[in-house]
Amino acid sequence: MGDKGFKALPPVFCFVSFILTLHLVYGDLSYSSPEEMKRGSVIGNVAKDLGIDIRTLSPRQTRVDFDGNRKRYCDINLNTGDLITTERIDRESLCGKKPSCVLKVDLVLENPLELHRVSLHVQDVNDNSPQFNDNLIEMEIWESAEKGSRFSIEEAHDADIGQNTVQRYNLQKNDNFILAVDNNKVELVLENKLDREKQNEMNLLLTALDGGSPQRSGTVVIHVTVLDANDNAPVFSQAVYKASLPENSPPDTVVINVSATDADEGVNGDVTYQFGHVSDDDINLFSIDSKTGEITVTGVIDFEERSSFEMRVKAKDGLGLTSYAKVMIDVTDVNDNAPVIYLKSLTNPIPENVSPGAEVGIINVQDRDSENNRRVRCSIQQNVPFKLVPSIQNYYSLVTTGQLDRELVSDYNITITATDEGSPPLSSSKTVQLSVADINDNPPVFEEQSYSAYVTENNKPGFTLCSVTARDPDWRQNGTVIYSLLPGEVNGAQVSSYLSVNGDTGVIHAVRSFDYEQFRSFKVHVMARDNGSPPFSSNVTVSVFISDVNDNSPQILYPAPEGNSFMTELVPKAAHGGSLVSKVIAVDADSGQNAWLSYHIVKSTDPGLFTIGVHSGEIRTQRDISESDSMKQNLIVAVKDNGQPSLSATCSMYLLISDNLAEVPELKDISYDEKNSKLTSYLIIALVSVSTFFLTFIIIILGVRFCHRRKPRMLFDGAVAIPSAYLPPNYADVDGTGTLRSTYNYDAYLTTGSRTSDFKFVTSYNDNTLPADQTLRKSPSDFADPFEDLQASEEVRQFSFPIHFKCQIVHYFFILCYVAATASSTQNSIPTVNMKHS
Repeated sequence: MGDKGFKALPPVFCFVSFILTLHLVYGDLSYSSPEEMKRGSVIGNVAKDLGIDIRTLSPRQTRVDFDGNRKRYCDINLNTGDLITTERIDRESLCGKKPSCVLKVDLVLENPLELHRVSLHVQDVNDNSPQFNDNLIEMEIWESAEKGSRFSIEEAHDADIGQNTVQRYNLQKNDNFILAVDNNKVELVLENKLDREKQNEMNLLLTALDGGSPQRSGTVVIHVTVLDANDNAPVFSQAVYKASLPENSPPDTVVINVSATDADEGVNGDVTYQFGHVSDDDINLFSIDSKTGEITVTGVIDFEERSSFEMRVKAKDGLGLTSYAKVMIDVTDVNDNAPVIYLKSLTNPIPENVSPGAEVGIINVQDRDSENNRRVRCSIQQNVPFKLVPSIQNYYSLVTTGQLDRELVSDYNITITATDEGSPPLSSSKTVQLSVADINDNPPVFEEQSYSAYVTENNKPGFTLCSVTARDPDWRQNGTVIYSLLPGEVNGAQVSSYLSVNGDTGVIHAVRSFDYEQFRSFKVHVMARDNGSPPFSSNVTVSVFISDVNDNSPQILYPAPEGNSFMTELVPKAAHGGSLVSKVIAVDADSGQNAWLSYHIVKSTDPGLFTIGVHSGEIRTQRDISESDSMKQNLIVAVKDNGQPSLSATCSMYLLISDNLAEVPELKDISYDEKNSKLTSYLIIALVSVSTFFLTFIIIILGVRFCHRRKPRMLFDGAVAIPSAYLPPNYADVDGTGTLRSTYNYDAYLTTGSRTSDFKFVTSYNDNTLPADQTLRKSPSDFADPFEDLQASEEVRQFSFPIHFKCQIVHYFFILCYVAATASSTQNSIPTVNMKHS
């Protein structure tokens, strides 16, 4: 482009000549800026012009995209929102002689996706001077040339456009020639005839000036030689030649033939052809035959690179006389470019919970051909939940058409096909790989609806009961399952004191040893929770069943096991065979066959006299009792369970064959027991203690009465008499017999000639005894009369015990005396004494 003079411009010019225009067309921005701006120069503030918050530029990954592989001439400053230059922009190299030079860029914002087309109009700056093709132009003119003859001169060329290109020419003042310029056609016009004898040659200085500011110029020297003979210059058949050439024409393709004739004969009339001013790029694309004037293709003709050519062709005869013609070549487009698909933006991965219709990417399709050859249709395969929605100027939005589920499909390979409308049509494809990001949208699911675990009792702590498993189809931490026990109670204790679960594997262990006799089964709840945010969880019920082990011996309830107590049953002498004598009652804390009990007589005084039911425990006579049978019968009964191994317990049963205890003078030999002897001793000591307390209490009462009579007002001034009818709760007053609990009987069984006795507490079987909740109470009217005269008498101030309470004390005293007397009469015992208190 020759000499560049833009750097010499003053700095003020950069701001004054920087014409910035902004307008919105379909949401687009358009700026105008001069070429040759320094790097980092501000073109405009796109954030302000589009109303975008500067703070969102960086988070939204704002960027500038260019078509194809073109240089990045500008970019956006994310801190200020300014569109700045990043490369030197030369309008001549971008657009040549085109009157309009537009650089189109795309401004892309993501999250959400947003696209703006920015058009940058590059304004020409007078940075190129006019230039002639040669520094010296040789011309030979006969001295016989007539006045007014014209001689063509190749014009100067300026790479700039408009006012900045060549506007006028100046010819150095001389005596023979003047300059004629018509529509960029430059000619020397002979104003005065030449005289070879005066001047056989001359140099003329021709200057070309542009209209820029500051003005630039270019010069060429025209060397004119004056000849003696007469000659004619070649003449082209056309001043302008036009041709049409398809792009991609092969080399040696004939473009056009130019023709010029010369009226001279012989050597003077021989015409040769050559290109005049041709750029370096054009000289490699075309050639001209110097003899025939045939212009042929020598390089690659590409419509997308250049759609037209303009050249000057010079015809020269044998004497050096020249003439010029213009050749204009239009290149026609051929559908030789397939559409190119550019992925401008893509949200990858895309969350699976994105709503249908969400935009996940922006596609741009470009075809460098023209007209119908560049019209493009885009399509996408049908088996994916995505579609292309046309946007602006060959832009398409890739949007979802349905709900995504990463657990079903985690990755998509989306093939986009673009086809132009050329003949034949060309197409291209691009595959976009899109991954679906996991969202914690699935709770853990147990493989079973409920779990059952079976364990035998007396297990060791740490014993593995069972394992629970839950699956979560989510990914990574969203699918990581952690197990835990839900809080609860089992048999009054926290569930964690019975079981534990491994948080990673779901294996459930026993924390303690279980006892079937305490509880046979229980239920716990296990929770499976994932690690998502927020976390999801699910619960399952685990039923633990404890199986029995024969670890409990039979427990005999009646009679008490041997060595614990003594119990005697009376068998009438008239008992017949099969008569029920007694029954052994036993239980087993185990269950099932471990609790199946069987009864056996292991030892007896007379083996053939009594038998026991194997399953009932009933003791019956096997035959009638005879006079020869021993009066005292001793049976040892064993109770066995059915466990493996079998456990057992034994008890002794003492039987007396008699109709009356008085007939058994030697009963003491059977019933004597050291423990029973101790019981009698304890009873005598208790009676003596109670008697002593009673006597002490009587003395205190008498002393209090005596003192009270001497000082009645000091002690009991205003005292209130206590009604004799007052009774403590749950006690009954029946016919003034006292306050003993009515729900008990006291039966004393004393054997003849014995120092021991069995003192047995049993519940009352007297129908006339009132229960505790039906205790008789006297109303206030029942005891109002005895106290009517106390209000007017001094005796009302005397402290006195109710008469009923005195009767109760006396009653207790007589009972205790009677029992003590009975216990001390060990030599003359009564067969049976039964005292009942109603």
